[in-house]
Amino acid sequence: MTVVPLSPGFSTTVEALRLREWQLGPGEPTLVMDQFTAEDFHLVVDDRADVHVNSADGRFYLGWFPLGRPGTHGEGWKIAVTGTAKVPGYSVSFDVETPAAVVAAAVSRILETSRRV
Repeated sequence: MTVVPLSPGFSTTVEALRLREWQLGPGEPTLVMDQFTAEDFHLVVDDRADVHVNSADGRFYLGWFPLGRPGTHGEGWKIAVTGTAKVPGYSVSFDVETPAAVVAAAVSRILETSRRV
C-alpha cells in the first residue's frame, strides 16, 4: 500500500514506516578486544578493571571503562590516534551502553586504515 502525499515530493509505504528493532545494551566487549594481537598491541587491566590497549608504537589507544571513565559522564569507550607533526590526530568516545558490536566496527575500520611503515 502506498500513502498518497498531500503535496508532491514525498511518498512512502506502510512497510517503510513500521518500527525497527535496534541492538541496545553494551553487548560482548570481546568483539572489540579480540581484534588486537599481542605482537602489535599491549593490553593492561588496571585496579578498577578498566582495560587499556596501546599499539606497540604508542600512537593508538583504546580504553574500555565498564563502569564509566573517571571524570566523564558515562564514557565507556575511548579511542585515540595520535597525529603527526603535519596532521592532527583524533579521538572518538562511546557511551557505556553503546553496543560492543558498534565499537568493534569502528575499531576494525581504524585498524584497516593503518599500515606498517
